[in-house]
Amino acid sequence: MKKLLGILSILVIFLALNTVSASAAVNGTVKVGLRYGSSAVTSAKLENTQSGGYDLGYYDDGRSFVTLGSITQTAITMVPGGDLGSFDQSGPYNSFDEASSAAAANGGWPAYIGGQFYARWSGGGNSHTSTSVAVTVTGSSGALFEFDCQGLYKLGVLPVGGPTWFKGYRYAGGFEYPRVTGGGLYVVNVVSLEDYVKGVLPYELGTGWPMAALEAQAVCARTYASVTTKHLSAYGFDMCNTTDCQVYNGVNASGTDTDAAVDATAGECVRYQGALAETVYHSSDGGATESAENVWGKAVGYLIGKADPYEATISIPNYSYAVTYSPSELTWVLQKSGYSIGTVKNAYVSERTPTGNVCKVTFVDTTGKSLTVKGETCRMAFYSTTYGKNVKSMRFCINGDNSGMTAGYYVNGSGSSISSLSGAYTVSGTGTVASYTGSAPYAVTSSGTEALNASSGASTAATASPGSFVITGTGNGHNVGMSQYGALAMAKQGSSYRDILNFYYTDITIG
Repeated sequence: MKKLLGILSILVIFLALNTVSASAAVNGTVKVGLRYGSSAVTSAKLENTQSGGYDLGYYDDGRSFVTLGSITQTAITMVPGGDLGSFDQSGPYNSFDEASSAAAANGGWPAYIGGQFYARWSGGGNSHTSTSVAVTVTGSSGALFEFDCQGLYKLGVLPVGGPTWFKGYRYAGGFEYPRVTGGGLYVVNVVSLEDYVKGVLPYELGTGWPMAALEAQAVCARTYASVTTKHLSAYGFDMCNTTDCQVYNGVNASGTDTDAAVDATAGECVRYQGALAETVYHSSDGGATESAENVWGKAVGYLIGKADPYEATISIPNYSYAVTYSPSELTWVLQKSGYSIGTVKNAYVSERTPTGNVCKVTFVDTTGKSLTVKGETCRMAFYSTTYGKNVKSMRFCINGDNSGMTAGYYVNGSGSSISSLSGAYTVSGTGTVASYTGSAPYAVTSSGTEALNASSGASTAATASPGSFVITGTGNGHNVGMSQYGALAMAKQGSSYRDILNFYYTDITIG
């Protein structure tokens, strides 16, 4: 989830339960995948600019770090053990220091193999196993340590003295390095929940937002990380670091305000009927949030759609969008996604939710065969990296058909709304009453004037050749849960983070 990214995650969120009864964070610690799957690496560098060196060991089942030994080098690289070549060894020894002394006599390195310490050095005819990981000096072939517990535990590295650089970002906490099939390494950041949230806020919102919005995001991010374990069985960590989970890049971009928002809400989570809630959120809803059942197919008591009067009171970047598909493009996109359909000649919104969002789209081909998709697939069915096109939200119309969409401009607070400005009247600063004739309405706020965005429909123009499909909409994301820009608007109006959370999540408690 990310407020500014237009590229949508292709993966659909499935909510298996209405509530989650247990926390995914273990002893206040989260495991975050930084490199995994197709992004696995053949070597992983760390640089500890605090000059404190590193403790070497592993994380136990309670995620406590077990130190086996320490090194003073500040720039190290983790590689598969096989990179060290064949070896000879002696031991076992009683400690890391004993193994280090014996290894030094042969120009080798200490190793922790199957729960015991050994000294190893180049030569001999022994081969490293497929679960071995070595620590080397960056820029040198010199080995500092080797770890191999046959996959029962993974090599852990805990920097001493502060955040550490990896791939251009600085991370708090420590690191874990599972070996994977094919010889690569996963890189996992093992970090306290609070430090993790401090690494999320700068990328999900950014510094400079009102404190109430930052605090609401902090509580959402903390709660979401506490219940999300969808990557645990496949990869061995809780959260990824992308929009598929929450954007997390360590402490590089942290500001005093984002850190303060995390500290001010320390430990607070959203709960529903006593259990942790899955606090999904999105960039903007376009005028109305949506119930989880209409997007992901399962009702969730605290994720109930409602009209959102707040977004229309501020200016939101790229709030309105328009995208055009030719029949051949749309046919190609659907067929590449696995749908059985011929050349598309018609596409239309076949059902909307009570809040005016799309919940069904029907495509008809030249033979008369129809295909109806529902839920989040209504927008994801249009997604194409090849054409660089996507439908950004659940709130859109096709070829101008916006029937069923709810009204957009809220007047006199949030209690009433109008679908357009046609027939509206304005009162000038001199008291003159006149019919509204402008095209870009502005509202007077505490900070001056701000352009308004209608919460339904789209002002972005698009042209299309005959037979093409023009999709116009507002918002960005799946529309479920908290709108980040809605939180911004509420905060600007003086709402607290608790007001924001209680508006976007139904019947919750915060604590």
